Amino acid sequence: MPDGIKDITIIGGGPTGLFAAFYAGMRGISCRIIDSLPELGGQLTALYPEKDVFDVGGFPKILARDLAENLVEQGLQFGAEVVLGEEIRKADRDGDLFRLVGGSGAFLSRTVLVAGGKGAFEPKGLRVPGYQQLLNHGIEHAVKKPEAFTGRKVLIVGGGDSALDWALILKHHCSRLVVIHRREGFRAHEQTVTKLHDAHRAGEIELLTFHEVREIHGNDRVVRVTVFDNRTDEDLDLEVDVVLPFLGFKPDLGPIREWGIELERNRIVVNSLMETNVPGMYGAGDIVQYEGKLDLIATGFSEAAIAVNNAVHFVDPKARVNPGHSTSMKIFKDR
Repeated sequence: MPDGIKDITIIGGGPTGLFAAFYAGMRGISCRIIDSLPELGGQLTALYPEKDVFDVGGFPKILARDLAENLVEQGLQFGAEVVLGEEIRKADRDGDLFRLVGGSGAFLSRTVLVAGGKGAFEPKGLRVPGYQQLLNHGIEHAVKKPEAFTGRKVLIVGGGDSALDWALILKHHCSRLVVIHRREGFRAHEQTVTKLHDAHRAGEIELLTFHEVREIHGNDRVVRVTVFDNRTDEDLDLEVDVVLPFLGFKPDLGPIREWGIELERNRIVVNSLMETNVPGMYGAGDIVQYEGKLDLIATGFSEAAIAVNNAVHFVDPKARVNPGHSTSMKIFKDR
């Protein structure tokens, strides 16, 4: 236990978890963040760091990675302990405490807030020859830095927002960019679809609808992909050195399923106080379920505040749930 017992341990270092850490520090309780990823920021940094986010209060537009950096600065200003690359496998009671067991040891906490997005995200892969042996050798499921694709020949597979958004970003970097989709219609925003077709007409992107991957070729690296027209079964070979399958993700709660928490449709059931059925354990963010739930960062911020303030009251029943306005708080005036 790096720093001993904490008042609250937050499982998940994404936007909701980081804002929860801020609220914990603002209320003067000790806090720990544990995340299975190697860096804080959740999906903002792991999946779409170069995409613009438009629906966060106070920012008409902000890059996901910049939003993540701001959240990290805000969330860690009170000295929260951070444990990265750690998956909590068990959450048991140890007297009045929770004993959270991970690969590196056990962590003790008075309360727990599960804020892990939709759980562990496993990207949907391609069930074709060559996929498994060339995964991470030219087959990637995320884009960290668009400039890393400068001068490269890239194939994007998919028809959703991620596929089209990255196509529109990477077209400025790649020497060749091909987008294939198994049908004519797309599952992305209408404006994005329009921009994709405009880029195709301008010769910036090669677009093949009604096409799917048959096989990925290469030894140490991807060198070629065979795709086929699913209407005629006719093959077409594409010389590419990067394949980006954006086919969505399979949410997986993993070990959380064994923690005794009530679940519904692969989500944690909470009440209006963000309490689970386990006393002292709370939920917030995309991982929770209640009537009227919206999967938005803005919603996660609100849920984090509700959960932490109720956790403060759980730790100290004399403490108020409502923290009051931050502008009048002594903790900020002392600074």
